[in-house]
Amino acid sequence: MSANETNDASAEHNRRDFLYIATGMAGVVGVAGAVWPFIDQLRPDASTLAVAQIDVDLTEVQAGQSITAMWRGKPVFIRNRTEAEIEAARETPLADLPDQLARNENLPADASADDVSRSAGEGRENWLVMVGVCTHLGCVPLSQQGDFGAWFCPCHGSHYDTAGRIRRGPAPENLHIPAYEFISDTVIRIG
Repeated sequence: MSANETNDASAEHNRRDFLYIATGMAGVVGVAGAVWPFIDQLRPDASTLAVAQIDVDLTEVQAGQSITAMWRGKPVFIRNRTEAEIEAARETPLADLPDQLARNENLPADASADDVSRSAGEGRENWLVMVGVCTHLGCVPLSQQGDFGAWFCPCHGSHYDTAGRIRRGPAPENLHIPAYEFISDTVIRIG
């Protein structure tokens, strides 16, 4: 083989490699262009994103009253507890609780279920914000009922205390507390 034939073979080999790579890249771009509409439709729409966070005005909620807000399709119980309700929750020994974890998304996962960890925190112990879904089978507990005068799920008999902690019945966990923050003295943002 002469030097010219070797150079021609090498040039042909390089052209062939380039064509393979270019064809492969064109195929990848074509497939991506065809698949993108299907991937794009999986993103949440504007109405879903709009309820990712809600602001709740608490100015009208007096001590001893509860309101229910809807967040992500679930009820959220917001209660302005009385001093007696706070005291009852504080007096409950943690050893008496079936679930001793706070279940509060605003705190570390291993935070204990003491009253302050279940409430809005120091200085705001009167506020209790919880997802209003029974942790047994997903029913919605009734407010200001049950053996502890707080929440009662009549479906299977779960009783929660004034801090939303399971005290009696089949529910395995305390009512969950969503991520929230006070954005003013009277408005909370959930989510």
